[in-house]
Order: sequence, then structure tokens, then C-alpha cells
Amino acid sequence: MHRFANPGRFLRIAAVVQPVAVAVLAVSLVAGLYLALFGSPADYQQGQSVRIMYVHVPSAWMAMFVYTVMAAASAAALIWRHPLAEVAAKASAPIGACFTFLALVTGSLWGKPMWGTYWVWDARLTSVLVLFFLYLGYMALSEAFDDEQRGLRAASILALVGFVNVPIIKFSVEWWNTLHQPASVMKMGGPSIHASMLWPLLLMALAFKAYYVVVLLLRIRAELAARRVRAVRIARATAAS
Repeated sequence: MHRFANPGRFLRIAAVVQPVAVAVLAVSLVAGLYLALFGSPADYQQGQSVRIMYVHVPSAWMAMFVYTVMAAASAAALIWRHPLAEVAAKASAPIGACFTFLALVTGSLWGKPMWGTYWVWDARLTSVLVLFFLYLGYMALSEAFDDEQRGLRAASILALVGFVNVPIIKFSVEWWNTLHQPASVMKMGGPSIHASMLWPLLLMALAFKAYYVVVLLLRIRAELAARRVRAVRIARATAAS
């Protein structure tokens, strides 16, 4: 992985990957939205409110996926001192926080007609809320020190410690008696959801994943540019003194 540590090499790779990710995002989002809104049937119990699933479920998947990426990048930064790993983790945090917030909001909207309330202190809902606060804590901690490296190291430790919450979210519906329904896509016996609903759900998940890649690359490139500007200013200030 250290061959990607060189910012110039990374930027060359990003220049190739980003247009592909944009194309995948556009195609999968248009196809996914069309199938979700017009090509999939209403649920026999939930009616038209089931269409919230096509945003809620991919958002929840991405909330856990992005935090997993952050934890892996934080480990690489702490153990192997990979220079771009902490940049990737820092760039991922706001994206993951947005996905988590979207999962919480859409889950509440979906929960009202299904459960009769917007919120219950269910194990799944509570652990996702904890995940949202972990994202916020990471972002706050990374900016809490005058020395940027100290802040990023502290935030990396928080990301690693907080990763224990990800399997709790995943298995909470199996470990505890919760209102939240169990997994219907990622399960040992295969998906239990009908293909007419599964395909738009997977297309929306692909669109969300492509969106993450696009925005992540943009944020990393912006962070690298900002670091170069800071380095030039410091060099000029040192030369002037």
C-alpha cells in the first residue's frame, strides 16, 4: 500500500478512477430511482411507505462501511505511518456522518407508519445513533489540537476504539429482541426479498457507494492541495525570517 503513499501517484490514479465512479453513479442512481419509484411493487403490509427502504437501507449500509474504512485507514496511519491513510480517514468522516444522519432520519420516517412512533430506544436504532456521535467525535477531535498530527492521531485512536460498535449494529437484531426487522438481504440462506425489490435496492446501494468514492476523491484532492499551500506558506515564512 505504500506505493500509493506518493501524492502524485495517488492523484494520477484518482484522475482515472473518478470519471468511472461518476459514470457508475449516474447510471446506477437513475436506474435505481426509476425501479424504486415505478418498477417495484408496493408491499402488501407496508404499502407505498416501503419505498423509503431504497434510501434507508443503502444509507445504513454506507454508514457502517464508511466507518469501517475509517477504522482501517486509522490503523494504517497509526501502525504503518501511511501518509495518505489519515487523509482518507479525515475525508471520509463527514461523508459517513451524512449517511448515518440520512439513515436515522429515513428510519424514523419509516418507523412512524410501521411502529406508530418516530423513535424507540431499540438496540439497532440506539447503536446507529452512537455511530453518528462517533463520527462527530472523530471530526471534533481531529480539529481539537493546534498540532494537526496530534489531533489526527487522537481521532484515529477513537476510530479504532469505536469500531466495536459496527458489529454491534450488524448483529443487534439477532442478539436482542428488537422492533427492527432482521436482515433480509445479507443472510446465510440468501436474500429473502423478492427480486423486484432486490434489484432497485442493490442499484441504489451501488449508487451510494459510487457517490462515496467520488466525494472521497474530491475531498482527498482538496486536502492535499491545502497541505501543499500550507507547506509553501511555511517555507516562505521561514525564508523571510
